[in-house]
Amino acid sequence: MKIRTFGRHIKESLKSLGRNGWMTFASVSAVTVTLLLVGVFVMIMMNLNKVADDLENDVEIKVFVSLDAEEEDVAELEEEISGLNGVESADFSTKEEELTDLVLDFGEELSLFEQSNPLFDVFYVKATEPQQTETVAKEIAALEYIEDVEYGEGKIEKLFNFLNAGRNVGLVLILALLFTAMFLISNTIRITIVARRTEIEIMKLVGATNWFVRVPFILEGMWLGILGSIIPIGLVVLLYQKITEFAQPRLSGELFQLLEFSPFIYQVSALILAMGVFIGIWGSFMSIRKFLRV
Repeated sequence: MKIRTFGRHIKESLKSLGRNGWMTFASVSAVTVTLLLVGVFVMIMMNLNKVADDLENDVEIKVFVSLDAEEEDVAELEEEISGLNGVESADFSTKEEELTDLVLDFGEELSLFEQSNPLFDVFYVKATEPQQTETVAKEIAALEYIEDVEYGEGKIEKLFNFLNAGRNVGLVLILALLFTAMFLISNTIRITIVARRTEIEIMKLVGATNWFVRVPFILEGMWLGILGSIIPIGLVVLLYQKITEFAQPRLSGELFQLLEFSPFIYQVSALILAMGVFIGIWGSFMSIRKFLRV
């Protein structure tokens, strides 16, 4: 296609938006509403996914070392644990350090135990993948000089199953929203094309090729997608800015955090714009096919 011809198609598509004012408004409104819903839902689901990842990554195995283990036994045990498949880190904490932490958490009354410390030396072990926690814990429990292993047996499995189910449900809902948006916008654009079927028939009768007829409508769909994404992007940016300003100070030091405003919100904005353009082009392309057979 010649640049001059393509320039003509751009001009025609922009003029068409003005000529068909009410239909343009209807199409842009449909795009705006659906993209706003998709944008807000993506924003929520990505943050829930971040929370899920934080919870998973915080899971660790607490390994109690037997009281009869000597210093060299503990050093050897640390090497064995660190060398296991699926172990990311193994941090050692003496029973004195454990007691100090308890005193800090629960008060000076526990300092009475300093002379006869009843606690164990402990390893805090993290698995490379959170789902490997149970397997790694069982391998550690089989080693010599291990008194006990704690990792939330039973609860961890339920947590992982719940988080995975939440991710799957979120993905299905996002896809459902996208298909709903594509269906609504396709129908809206189809109404616009139906109203102009005489114009299309005339162009075909005077010898216009299918692509010559199709390109202005595809470009028009792209403009509709771009125009329809402006308001959702603005509202999503403003909403997430307010949420982060409110929540981040209150979540400081907590187990999980929201995604940082930047670059997350720019990624969501780019996604909304890309979806608007894609849906507009796809809707125009699919809607005009039946009117090209004259």
